[in-house]
Amino acid sequence: MSITPERKQEVVKEFGVKDGDTGSPEVQVAILSERIKNLTEHLKTHRKDFHSRRGLLMMVSQRRRMLDYVKGKEAARYESLIARLGLRK
Repeated sequence: MSITPERKQEVVKEFGVKDGDTGSPEVQVAILSERIKNLTEHLKTHRKDFHSRRGLLMMVSQRRRMLDYVKGKEAARYESLIARLGLRK
């Protein structure tokens, strides 16, 4: 359900502002999106896994808060980030 270290490094390279950047909001949102995608696939087969469903809802709300932060700081970064991730809103 969580992402592999190799996949995490790929996401960091793709969305990082500089080399080895793991703390920028873009990278954090991208990593959360990857985890959300994996957990969504898990829940499609394990419909009654309510503990994981709660974790998914918490991750979605955390991603939403981070996206709101980026939108408040710089709207252009927000627009490009949701376009690159393929998110709605």
